[in-house]
Amino acid sequence: MNRRSVLRAGAGLLAGGAALALPSTARAAANPTDGWTQTPFDYSWQKPWNLDLSDRHSYSGGVHRMWVYATDEPFEEGSSTDPRTEMRWKVDYTTGAHMWDADVYLPSGTDGASFAQILRSVHPSGTPATDIMLNVYDTGGGTVRRYDGTVLRTGVYDTWFNVKIAHQASSGTGTVKVYFDDSLVLTAADRGPATRYFKNGVYDHGSGRAEARFRNLTYWTR
Repeated sequence: MNRRSVLRAGAGLLAGGAALALPSTARAAANPTDGWTQTPFDYSWQKPWNLDLSDRHSYSGGVHRMWVYATDEPFEEGSSTDPRTEMRWKVDYTTGAHMWDADVYLPSGTDGASFAQILRSVHPSGTPATDIMLNVYDTGGGTVRRYDGTVLRTGVYDTWFNVKIAHQASSGTGTVKVYFDDSLVLTAADRGPATRYFKNGVYDHGSGRAEARFRNLTYWTR
């Protein structure tokens, strides 16, 4: 139906005509959380082992602010991993539908850092340690990539945007979907069976200082 036809139908409605059934493409898109249940969750902290949490985290006005330096120690003494300040969600799962949901703010200059991931804490030998990592890079006004590959959004620096990571896990290969501001930006297979959990914060694989902020953290199940 072209614009002129729609206007004519609208005029008929004003004159007492039958209601117009708009095409399905004109209807509001479903919210990614439709059919999901908000579920309580808890978390623990991972931060440079030789520092207090308050040295790398603050909380004010409902906002968690986390930062780390490339020269910081790892989260455990003797670990070979990169420095981090992260929330480790204590909702380990192997199967079922699970969704991580938060508003995210990534300050300018944060480069090569992961800000959200699904970590595979127990997984078959030879399989990857994560199902997905969302990384930010200092290009295009702040570019979010799946790992260091697929570009999911540019221009993310210094603005709040909502991120949802929905995982349909199974005893075989499951599916991960990523939404930015409730629009689907990625559908990908996970890395096969495992016990896993969500993490968010700043896990610095780059240089200098990295920071991420979070608010309205929510856990959904279905």
